[in-house]
Amino acid sequence: MISAKADALGIIFPNSYDTLVPELVTERSMASIPFASRYRLCDFLISSMVHCDISNISLLVRQNYHSLMDHLGSGREWDLARKKGGLNIFPPYAQKSVKVYNGWIEALESIKGFLRMQPEEYVVLTDSNFAVNFDFRALIDSHVASKADVTLVYFKSEIPEVFKRSNVNMHEYYYNFDIDENDRVNKIYLNSTQDGEVNLGLNIYILQRERLIELIDEAYIHGYTFFMRDLLASETNKLDIHAYRYDGYVAHIHDMKSYFEENMRLLKEENINALFSGNPIYTKIRDDNPTRYISGAKAKNVLVADGCVIEGEVENCVLFRGVKIGKGAKVKNCVLMQDTVIDENASVEYVITDKNVHITAGKSLSGNDSYQVFVSKRQTV
Repeated sequence: MISAKADALGIIFPNSYDTLVPELVTERSMASIPFASRYRLCDFLISSMVHCDISNISLLVRQNYHSLMDHLGSGREWDLARKKGGLNIFPPYAQKSVKVYNGWIEALESIKGFLRMQPEEYVVLTDSNFAVNFDFRALIDSHVASKADVTLVYFKSEIPEVFKRSNVNMHEYYYNFDIDENDRVNKIYLNSTQDGEVNLGLNIYILQRERLIELIDEAYIHGYTFFMRDLLASETNKLDIHAYRYDGYVAHIHDMKSYFEENMRLLKEENINALFSGNPIYTKIRDDNPTRYISGAKAKNVLVADGCVIEGEVENCVLFRGVKIGKGAKVKNCVLMQDTVIDENASVEYVITDKNVHITAGKSLSGNDSYQVFVSKRQTV
């Protein structure tokens, strides 16, 4: 593990896009959604920060954060169990003046005293609805060299269809940008309906800590709520906003269909190599036995975590820890979360199961490539 310290602290917002995947966040936040057979979405951001010497990381939770706390613990797996800095989780009712925040500005206002006491010069702010193996050191260097007020990260992508709908929730803003030849942001678009590839925001920002406090003070006085919509988007003529392009692999979760598709994309070798070929991603250790394939089992094109027992047929699936597939069962094009049990002779296709789901013997459950059946946590079918 890296023990050196960067001159930046990290702040992660685990709940900003929870309402996009309501099925998965009834008992957890977006940041703690299981992904890629053994990880949670927050693992990718926290691991990336640690590998870039950011050893002071805070999560500003809004609701449903017990699962996140259980997963992260003291931060030992990420070398963040420290007396100074390390891993901090700020609940929404830490003191009488704190309320459940709606946007980043209200959340940051509630920890302004904490920010004033930190020694780091820079602050990295990020949401958690994506998985990337990100080089935060390169971002810090680019920001320092640009001498900008704020640097934001973008990637080339089409705008997800969910953000082109008229019923998008107030918490679900997405942004794309006009960027000039000097990488300066000239205009910020909110939930644009533009077709084709755009400069889509990854919701990662960096700025000086003292500058952030100044901006939050000003924004809070004016009753602003959202950092990008209310503050940056309206100040592009006054603030020097620098754009940093990310060309690496992005697993972008914005609805249940994208959650399924992003997991299934990792069944292709080039995609899983792109996500995991950089620095290792750390996660909570469970100490399971290796996966066992019992005589007669068939497995084709699967991503399987440890602790699984497979007796039936599995094809094009992502299996999390402790999944059991009974004899004669047929499982195809599925994402099965931790400790799911598929009994003998059951047939399951295009299904997403949450943790501890039980599909009983002989049952048939099927969706299709455009709509996947979801079975919620601890349910028996």
